Amino acid sequence: MFYRKPLEERIADRVAQRRPLEEGKTFEHGPAKFVFISLIVAVVVMHVVGLAVVMALH
Repeated sequence: MFYRKPLEERIADRVAQRRPLEEGKTFEHGPAKFVFISLIVAVVVMHVVGLAVVMALH
C-alpha cells in the first residue's frame, strides 16, 4: 500500500529516461551555463580593472 521504490532505483529510472547527451554540448542546464560564463566574465573584468589601476598608479 505504501510501497515506494528506493531512492537509487528512482534515480536510475529517471536517468534511463533521459535522452543521450549530444557531442560537444558541455552544459545541458541553462542556468549553470549562465553562471559559468558570468564568473569567467567577472574574473576577466577584475583583471583588466586591476591592471588599469596598477598602471595608473605606477
